[in-house]
Amino acid sequence: MLRITDARSGETVEAAPVRRRLTRVEAHVPERGTGALRVLLVADLLARTLELGGTPVWSVLTGDADPREVQADGAALGVRPSEDSRDVGRGLGEAQIVHVIAADGGPTPDGVRVTVAPGGPVDLTGADPTVIRLALLATPRDTTVRLDPATLDEARDTLLRWRRAVASWAASPSRPVPESLRGRLRDAWENDLDVPEVLRILASVETASGGADGARFETFAYADRLLGLDLTLALGSGT
Repeated sequence: MLRITDARSGETVEAAPVRRRLTRVEAHVPERGTGALRVLLVADLLARTLELGGTPVWSVLTGDADPREVQADGAALGVRPSEDSRDVGRGLGEAQIVHVIAADGGPTPDGVRVTVAPGGPVDLTGADPTVIRLALLATPRDTTVRLDPATLDEARDTLLRWRRAVASWAASPSRPVPESLRGRLRDAWENDLDVPEVLRILASVETASGGADGARFETFAYADRLLGLDLTLALGSGT
C-alpha cells in the first residue's frame, strides 16, 4: 500500500485508505514551466503506483494555465491525460483526494497534499522528452532539479544503454521476476514514491552477475509500468 508524506502535517499517511475505492489525484498547475512538469509527473507516478496496487484512480488537472497547453506539455513527457477540474462537477464519490502542488507557494487545498520542489528552466524543443522524464525521475521530488547538459547527457546515456540491454535480454527465454526483487521494487515505490531507489535497483540488476537475462527483461518491463520510459522500445530494431 502506497504511503506518502502529507505536507500539511509532515506525517506519513496512506494514499488510498480504502484500496478498492476510487482515489482522486489532483495536479495543481498555476502556470507552465519546469515546476509544472514536475507536478504533472509526480501526479502521474501517484496514479500509476495506486493502479499497480489495485486502486482505481481519477486524475484531475486544475490551475489557471490553459489546460490544453498543460496537457500537451505533460503528454510530451509521457504523462497520461487528466480531466479538467472545471468539467468534473461534484466528483464521483472518491474515498480520498490527494493534491499534488508546488512547494514554492502552491495552493493549500483541503486533503492530503504532496509537495514538489521547483526546477530550473528547460526547453523541450529538440530534446528527447523521455530523457527529460528520466532526469526528473532520478531526482527526489523534494529536491530542486537542474536540467543542465551534464544531467541530460547522463540520462540519455542510461536510457539508450537500458533500451539496448532490454532488447538483448528479450532474445533469451522468459523468466519470472524473482519475488524478492519484485518486493524490493514495490517497497521502493510504495515508500513515499522513492523512484530514485527504483532506478538504483534497476542499475544493480543490469550489472549483477549470474542472473538470467529473461528475468532481467521481465524486471525492467515490470518496473517500466511505473517509470513510463518505453524501455522495450528497441525490441526488434537491431540496435
